[in-house]
Amino acid sequence: LLEHVNSVLSVPLTRDDVEGVYAGLRPLLAGESDATSKLSREHTVAHPVPGLVVVAGGKYTTYRVMAKDAVDEAVHGLDQRVAECVTEETPLVGAEGYHALWNARARIAARTGLHVVRVEHLLNRYGSLAEELLDLIVADPTLGEPLPAAEDYLRAEIVYAASHEGARHLDDVLTRRTRISIETFDRGTRSAREAAELMAPVLGWDKDQIEREVEHYQKRVEAERESQRQPDDLTADAARLGAPEIVSF
Repeated sequence: LLEHVNSVLSVPLTRDDVEGVYAGLRPLLAGESDATSKLSREHTVAHPVPGLVVVAGGKYTTYRVMAKDAVDEAVHGLDQRVAECVTEETPLVGAEGYHALWNARARIAARTGLHVVRVEHLLNRYGSLAEELLDLIVADPTLGEPLPAAEDYLRAEIVYAASHEGARHLDDVLTRRTRISIETFDRGTRSAREAAELMAPVLGWDKDQIEREVEHYQKRVEAERESQRQPDDLTADAARLGAPEIVSF
């Protein structure tokens, strides 16, 4: 990527200019072509043995269709009558009331003391559930402040991840509930301690657990950086998996 982008830049970029990196795997159905670009992105549902339904292929953006097809296959042949699927008309969590809140974002900003850009950020991330984060900020105005070294996120979002979104570890918050690990040059290491301290009262952590969480996250980032210096996938995986699992006590 750097080689291609530098072909059109007068001042070339280096690895040190890269702020975030992520990659993923797409499950593809086997086909006659060896080129993955030519294989189907569609999914298929199968019922290989009684009681087992499997879904192969597909992608995240069509997950509701995949779920519908899987459930339709699972209930096929059941004795009781199953109502027709209504997933297409079922709003996602946070969708109901979103447009009204978006139209009122300037008034919400004035009411809460947040900049309107912050309100827009919350609405874009949480939809109408943003009201729950605003309640946290009303109860504790310091949660309306940005997280140090990850200023795009409010401190309230860290608390909310632990109190409402099922996050149980610092790693969960910095790499999954938020995008801090891929949106900051330091991959969230400078935000780690404050984030852990914000989570601690919600999850009942003592000082020792806070230290374990921060240390584990730092080792995880170190392992990731080491893996990206390896010459092939096998040694990269070995390096990345070198970070120990986090354990709660």
